[in-house]
Amino acid sequence: MRLVWTSDLHLNHVDLRAWDAWVAQVCREGVDAVVVTGDISEAEDVVFQLRRMAESISLPIYFVLGNHDFYGSSIGATRRSVASVTRDLPSLCYLTDASTIELTPGRYLVGEDGWGDGTEGDYENSPVRLNDFVAIEDFRQVDPISWPRLLREQGAQSADRLRQKLLALPESARGVTVATHVPPFRESCWYEGRTTDDLWAPFFVCGQVGAVLKQFAGEHPAIEMTVLCGHTHHAGTAEMAPNLVVHTAAAEYGAPRVERVLEW
Repeated sequence: MRLVWTSDLHLNHVDLRAWDAWVAQVCREGVDAVVVTGDISEAEDVVFQLRRMAESISLPIYFVLGNHDFYGSSIGATRRSVASVTRDLPSLCYLTDASTIELTPGRYLVGEDGWGDGTEGDYENSPVRLNDFVAIEDFRQVDPISWPRLLREQGAQSADRLRQKLLALPESARGVTVATHVPPFRESCWYEGRTTDDLWAPFFVCGQVGAVLKQFAGEHPAIEMTVLCGHTHHAGTAEMAPNLVVHTAAAEYGAPRVERVLEW
């Protein structure tokens, strides 16, 4: 089984030449499926871009959504629209809306969007404020004093969904790949070769998802866990436990790329 992994495509910033080059690169890899770890586009055309991907790449496409995918709409409305298109196009699989998927005997794939949930770092003293707060309806329509609560709620919901999927793995499971958008640990939140500080961590780490991963890895040492994430646009690898490794993808606006090919 070979998977090509790509992240933070931001296809609304991609011209036709770059699009064609990315599709050709994916197809040249000779893989069995594609995994996309979020930020496909923005809400107004994410469904269009998913359809375009399905029509251009004759492979199963497993994906999660990133924060940019909700820009211009609400989280709930975007997820409903995306889940609906996957019902029409069976090659598309929105992992947040799916249960565990067996890739090969004993090897599974699960996914969850995740969110920079404000549980790591120093939200109160951070000057950082992402465009999320003005571009996503859930945040724009409430008083800023409610933003930390909403961040924590999104992180908690992601963590709860992921926990249930991991607990549903059969006893025969020997490996699981977890696709998510937001790095689940500070150690996996890379920028220019370094990991995050207290000011950026609240918005670039999903600490509650990280807690679920770390607990599951500790309780199931025989299961090899590989986490794929994006969001920071800078690559790095963090070994959080002997059986828990997190890979973070690089990305550049206007130039979608294949991050790596995974093989079992």
